[in-house]
Amino acid sequence: MAGTTVEQAVSKDDLIIPLIDFGQFLSNNPSTKKATADAVLEGFQKAGFIYLKNHGISPSTVSTVFSHSAKFFARPKDQKDALAWYSAAANRGYTAQGREKLVVLEETGTEEELRKTVPDLKESLEIGRDDQPDTPNMWPSGDEEAKVFKKEMLGFFGTCKSLHMQVMRAVALGMGIEESWFDGFTDAGDNTLRLLHYPSVSKKIFKRNDGQLQVRAGEHSDYGSITLLFQDARGGLQVRSPKGTFVDATPIEDTIVVNAGDLLERWSNDTIKSTKHRVVEPPPKPEDADKDEYPPRYSIAYFCNPNYERMIEAIPGTCEDAGRKYGDVASGEYIIGRLTATY
Repeated sequence: MAGTTVEQAVSKDDLIIPLIDFGQFLSNNPSTKKATADAVLEGFQKAGFIYLKNHGISPSTVSTVFSHSAKFFARPKDQKDALAWYSAAANRGYTAQGREKLVVLEETGTEEELRKTVPDLKESLEIGRDDQPDTPNMWPSGDEEAKVFKKEMLGFFGTCKSLHMQVMRAVALGMGIEESWFDGFTDAGDNTLRLLHYPSVSKKIFKRNDGQLQVRAGEHSDYGSITLLFQDARGGLQVRSPKGTFVDATPIEDTIVVNAGDLLERWSNDTIKSTKHRVVEPPPKPEDADKDEYPPRYSIAYFCNPNYERMIEAIPGTCEDAGRKYGDVASGEYIIGRLTATY
């Protein structure tokens, strides 16, 4: 695309995920800014996924957050269990391995079959905005690392919130509406910072005899507007292609994978795609060939939502061809309902 830097991060089975230089949007040069916004929107419309480089979050910041995440998950089990996730309305706290199943009814058919699906091989910590006393975050305590952990995570939460606003400004500009149109939907920060740890696991786990696919995180779409995903180098993320296959979304250093969620798909009257994805057996690496286990994998997902009190109606200009497909829904009501069905 003229005026901006767009490469192909993924190209297989009719799935093309662009790698976009987002620095050219943040630079405020009018021509490159519009071209970059167009590339962002096109990526969401065609693939539901994009990669961003030069996104404004330094590698050292991301590295520090990953380091503190690993230290958290290395804490004793009783310390983590004391911080347990406690309600869908809060969506804060620690989720032990096996509690969450992301495979949805669409894939299984009935709730009984859903309960029989294989639990995901991961543990997580959810962190929300820290100014709501009725739904407090569950912070570790009792040592100096706990204090540093809280400070670093809250700082990173704010950094990601700012990037969320910028990506939505790019979507608005690409759609031909006022660039600040989404600002009043993103300024509260009703988002979730999710630290994820996929523990080391025997290679035999992925070779099941019962016909079911053992995954580290089941096939699913995200619930909100967009998700900012920070991967480590292990890999394992796969995105469903238009042909129905799953394609590796290979980690690219210093990039963020950004995908559209179900609420943005609805908000855009289905002009933007919320694409199914999963985390599976990581691609083989030569150094792992003789090992019986896959090493641990870490990732960080920042789930972005419209402000919970806002009503979600069709974005201007999205209903002209197909008519309006959805009724109004409150953002918080929608997100909490989806979370309730997950846990």
